[in-house]
Amino acid sequence: MCGIIGVVSQTEVNQALYDGLTVLQHRGQDAAGIVTCDDEGKFFLRKDNGMVKDVFHTRHMLKLNGNMGIGHVRYPTAGCSTSAEAQPFYVNSPFGIALAHNGNLTNTKVLRDELFQSDRRHLNTDSDSEVLLNILAHELQKTSKLKPQAEDIFKAVKTVHRRCKGAYAAVAMIAGVGVLAFRDPNGIRPVVIGKRETDKGCDYAIASESVAIDSLGYTLMRDIAPGECVFIDTAGNFHSQQCADNPVLSPCMFEYVYFARPDSIIDGISVHKSRMRMGAKLAQKIQRDFPDHDIDVVMPIPDTSRSAAVQLAEELDVVYREGFIKNRYIGRTFIMPGQTQRKKSVRQKLNPIGLEFEGKNVLLVDDSIVRGTTSQQIVQMARDAGARKVYFASAAPPVRYPNVYGIDMPSAEEFVAHDRNVEQIREELGADWLIYQELEDLELAVNKHKDVEGFDTSCFDAKYITGDIDQSYLDYIDSLRNDTSKAESEKDSAVIEIHNN
Repeated sequence: MCGIIGVVSQTEVNQALYDGLTVLQHRGQDAAGIVTCDDEGKFFLRKDNGMVKDVFHTRHMLKLNGNMGIGHVRYPTAGCSTSAEAQPFYVNSPFGIALAHNGNLTNTKVLRDELFQSDRRHLNTDSDSEVLLNILAHELQKTSKLKPQAEDIFKAVKTVHRRCKGAYAAVAMIAGVGVLAFRDPNGIRPVVIGKRETDKGCDYAIASESVAIDSLGYTLMRDIAPGECVFIDTAGNFHSQQCADNPVLSPCMFEYVYFARPDSIIDGISVHKSRMRMGAKLAQKIQRDFPDHDIDVVMPIPDTSRSAAVQLAEELDVVYREGFIKNRYIGRTFIMPGQTQRKKSVRQKLNPIGLEFEGKNVLLVDDSIVRGTTSQQIVQMARDAGARKVYFASAAPPVRYPNVYGIDMPSAEEFVAHDRNVEQIREELGADWLIYQELEDLELAVNKHKDVEGFDTSCFDAKYITGDIDQSYLDYIDSLRNDTSKAESEKDSAVIEIHNN
């Protein structure tokens, strides 16, 4: 999962890109990058591993000149996570193109072979984002014009859609031409566009989430549609066109469950409201399954479960309390490589308020349970703090299958729900009872007004909506994602960095 941003303005965009990336920091803490373009068509690039505030200093910002630019925050997907894979990526032919990408191409191997054997293009990293950039560049190279026009860009993106499979929301910049953004035909990964009227004309901003648009003072126009490409030229003219043959809106359910900020709106759906409805649905299930429950207090596992927990407590007419204080300087454990580091960071990240637990039957609410490492430790922390009984509720169904569309979930065998029923998972977590959201209830909670045709829920039901995922691909992904493979990758990266120094 990554965050992307693009801005075309009448004034310098470096500060806006930086500010937008800080708002999207929750989508990736591994690396950050910005590339801008000045009036002469020169690119200025800064990217490195680390948080936004650590990658960009005043000396870097002063060199990021220009009235248009794009940016990216990354967490590593399957494979290595060296600084060489920080985005945006750049190719000088044709025209000079930079690209930032959120998602995962599921036919990367086929595309790599095509790029080498047919397109005669060289790749320098293992990143599928570099593959996507080179596919776009190859298609743009087919135009005979010195400067591509909107119709040339749309034609190139049409072919990109035909060649590339999987999930992708991308923003790209062509030197001296403008900024374009496009979304896969299933709309799996989110991307929105905003507008701001100024005395000099119109400024446009593109971002993974609407919260970045809001924070920059832009007015949200809409989501970019599945298969659509939008293009803003250097003069600030806006162009858009549907570039896919059979687009179907199927956004990733995990955006609403976990990844997106609650103050974002994705595909017309409020993330906060959808999480509140998740809490209401959970409460209804508790009332059915445990009508004589003895819950004294409902507590969220901060931060993403708070909206659900508040509504759940209200529906059950039970006291809501904040029982854990979060150290906000520790990154998300979900995206930390290696089980040892995850276990260590949970205790550093959360600290219980003892008086809220002592002698009480506590219902802990989390957005989801993946490996179960964090949940297991939190249950024990609640007991150590004096809770009489510890119940656990997940706003999402059991995560049993790998996500192949840009969320770096672990190897399937590392899921706590792998080959376990709910009772076995409860025993593993050490809770007195465990309750999961039903998938049907989750879909109803998010899609209350039935505005979305369907969702990608593959990590819950193994239904991969792109239709190109077989067991051999899942085995390949598994080999990259298990903790043993990641440990070897990290060791190899460390050796490379030492040699470079």
